[in-house]
Amino acid sequence: MHCIAKTFGVGAPVATTVLLVGMQVHAEPNRTTMPDIGKLVHYTTVERGEVTEHIMTTREAIEAVRRGEPIPAGTHVVLVDYRDEKVFRYFVMEKGKDWGLDYDEARRTGDWQFQWYKPDGSINMEENTARCQRCHTSRSDREFLYTFNDMRSFELD
Repeated sequence: MHCIAKTFGVGAPVATTVLLVGMQVHAEPNRTTMPDIGKLVHYTTVERGEVTEHIMTTREAIEAVRRGEPIPAGTHVVLVDYRDEKVFRYFVMEKGKDWGLDYDEARRTGDWQFQWYKPDGSINMEENTARCQRCHTSRSDREFLYTFNDMRSFELD
């Protein structure tokens, strides 16, 4: 803050602070679509305090991970966020051929894109999808999934 004041004048820190406080990053349009949840396989559940997250994907994705192959393009991974025993929101990851090229390299998560959906299936533009990408980059060795090992160990019928 002192460097800004020294370089740009005394009024600059206040203007800069207002700008940063006023800035909000929201979801952005991308290629992610809401899948038919009924066609997905529920492979794990995560409990976080009062939140229950049911995580699901396609049978083909589970089979690929179990064989040690990449998850195929066209795959959805969906986290269904339940609060008070009702769907609060859906977090959807979808993989598409060359979809990673839509972003600069620092923000890329392979060919996955992310979107938040409201319980009615409409996009929630108030959620921050860039934050999702930043967090999931730490899982590049596991197809960018936090539940990769759960998927790998899941027994299909």
